[in-house]
Amino acid sequence: MRVLVVGGSGLLGREVCRRGVRLGLSMVGTFHSGEIAVPGVVARRLDVTDRVAVRALVAHVRPDAVVGTPYRYDDWAVTADGAAHVAVAAAEVGARLVHVSSDALHAGRPMPYADDEAPTPVHAYGAAKAAAETAVRAIDPGAALVRTSLIVGEGSKQIQLCRDALAGRATLFSDELRCPIDVADLADAVLELVASSYAGLLNVAGPDAVSRAELGLLVAARYGLDPAGLKTTTSAASGLVRPLDVRLDSTRAAGLLRTRPRGVRELLAAP
Repeated sequence: MRVLVVGGSGLLGREVCRRGVRLGLSMVGTFHSGEIAVPGVVARRLDVTDRVAVRALVAHVRPDAVVGTPYRYDDWAVTADGAAHVAVAAAEVGARLVHVSSDALHAGRPMPYADDEAPTPVHAYGAAKAAAETAVRAIDPGAALVRTSLIVGEGSKQIQLCRDALAGRATLFSDELRCPIDVADLADAVLELVASSYAGLLNVAGPDAVSRAELGLLVAARYGLDPAGLKTTTSAASGLVRPLDVRLDSTRAAGLLRTRPRGVRELLAAP
């Protein structure tokens, strides 16, 4: 099976490529400004905002499956339009599509979110992810759409943000809850879905709900850093409009997939 990973130079995309090679799959990954550097992966440069280029590359590679992971936090064209371009191109060659979405499209509430709940974005990034989902579902009703949470692991921006907050260079929210997932666990789940016929939305997140501030303390314990310097705030105090309590109910995924995402407390247990 040939699998094209659009966004193969990102944290998740690179891990999907790496684990796909181990499974004996033929992996092709795209990059824009970074690099993939995974042995056995064919790398191709791609600008997902260029619809013609996306269609041309997919037509050339002719993958059996496409995994869409590209995003840019402050760029609608990459996050929303890019997802639509990938979906169109995948459909044109009859490729299985697994699109990676985010819990950022929810506003937050006191109870967990089920898989099929409609987006309620409160900021531009969440709106872009919601638009991406709408486009993908309209273009390819058979696609799998993975809603996930904060991705942690070696090289994770989330872990680096915690390190920066512990050093006083950034601030973490104490009232913003998420369900972090390890990048390797998420990659395994995505590859399971590549080989499946599952269609529609699926929450794939870790079992532990923690605030960003709690995540910072876990990082401090794991890497032997001083927790006393951790800078925290609340959404109200910051003046920013952000999703707060966004917990994903991943019960459906637990019944569907062999992969069992580990909780962040286990992942970051002090050595």
